[in-house]
Amino acid sequence: MDSHDGQRDPDSALILEGIRALHIRMDELEGRIIPVGPAYIVGAAYLADPSDTADPASHTDPTSHPDPTAPVGPVGSGPATSGPAATAAPAAASAPAATSGPAAASGPAAASGPAAASGPVSRPGPAGHSGPAGPAGFAGPPGGGRFGGRFGLGFVPAWRRPTEGEARWQVSVAVAAAVALQFPLPGRLVLLHPDWLLPALEGLLLLALVTANPRRINRESRALRLLGLTLATILSLANAWSVAQLIIGLVNGTEGNTAGPLLVTGGAIWLTNVIVWGLWYWEFDRGGPVARANADRMYPDFQFAQMATPQLAPPDWEPAFADYLYLSFTNAAAFSPTDVLPLSRWSKMAMTAQATVSILTVALVVARAVNILK
Repeated sequence: MDSHDGQRDPDSALILEGIRALHIRMDELEGRIIPVGPAYIVGAAYLADPSDTADPASHTDPTSHPDPTAPVGPVGSGPATSGPAATAAPAAASAPAATSGPAAASGPAAASGPAAASGPVSRPGPAGHSGPAGPAGFAGPPGGGRFGGRFGLGFVPAWRRPTEGEARWQVSVAVAAAVALQFPLPGRLVLLHPDWLLPALEGLLLLALVTANPRRINRESRALRLLGLTLATILSLANAWSVAQLIIGLVNGTEGNTAGPLLVTGGAIWLTNVIVWGLWYWEFDRGGPVARANADRMYPDFQFAQMATPQLAPPDWEPAFADYLYLSFTNAAAFSPTDVLPLSRWSKMAMTAQATVSILTVALVVARAVNILK
């Protein structure tokens, strides 16, 4: 009976090793991220025993194979009783092959390591720890993690943790451009007169915001939040008035007598529309720039490509105003989401409204210009 058990143990070990290697290979190909939880250690290996505080770097890569000629002694003696390979998971203590039968007393089945959890052969490395996501005896991720050393199980992307805040200059340059784009507009498309009144007011609000957070946007109060939203509202109202007057004039035939000025006016309004909508997306995604820097909210309103595939982005990547400007531009140009997906209801409705305004502006301006050029 003992001889039959000894014959089955190597076969079972080979099967388990093959299944383990297949699981690791499939995970690497799929490139999925394992959720980080208290059941995992900071590093790249599973840890089922909370009392095991060994350095993760001291664990051997489970994908490497030890020297088959290395001596393996019984439990409690020899090289197999020291080092990371000798640390067995709690599941190893309850595995049938490790607690009953002659194999538990001596021979290959008594060695610790990944095979110790399932009974058979000796294999050093962190695979001896059984993770909560799988049965005992199956190894955790390789030492480098699926995405290399930077993306181990303890990795948290920058957009999900507190950071120092994004740079101020991106949004400042964009808002200044939106203010400047109001000057080429004809007087009949301007909301308030004289023509310089609204741009001057917008410039003062921008100056106050830059003074409060000159380098990085990491401080916020009720007053600063109100100033930022007021600036976005004034830009939006001014551009909405210009769009409405332009569309009414094109429909009634009173606007756009020459193609050149019409294209300049339509282009300025369209670009301002892109900046304004990008500003709104930036102001409200996860509560605004300061709330994102403080990681106050867990769930994003927009999913950028770097969020879905963090292995393709730097570890400190987080969305900045340039990302929201790109989102606004692609939505205005394609009239639909491209590689950035709206997740919340308000973001979907906002992108729908922006695409509608963009379609009306582009269609009417281009149609009128083509008709004039003919």
